[in-house]
Amino acid sequence: MKKVLLISSTLLLAFSLTACQNMKGRDIGTVAGGATGALVGSQIGKGSGQAVAIAGGAVVGAVVGHQVGKSMEKKK
Repeated sequence: MKKVLLISSTLLLAFSLTACQNMKGRDIGTVAGGATGALVGSQIGKGSGQAVAIAGGAVVGAVVGHQVGKSMEKKK
């Protein structure tokens, strides 16, 4: 149940933040990447190890998403 709640709240946060019209591509990429990374991290490990995997996945996903969004802005 906790996993479903975590995934749902992460996705809800990601979608609500990406709805902001004045966000740049890198901001959207950061949010989407962080949410995706947290989702992937939630599938790894158990207990406190899972919490670390979620946090690590969110950070790595946010960094990668930011870079992708930034490169997409340059192509416009």
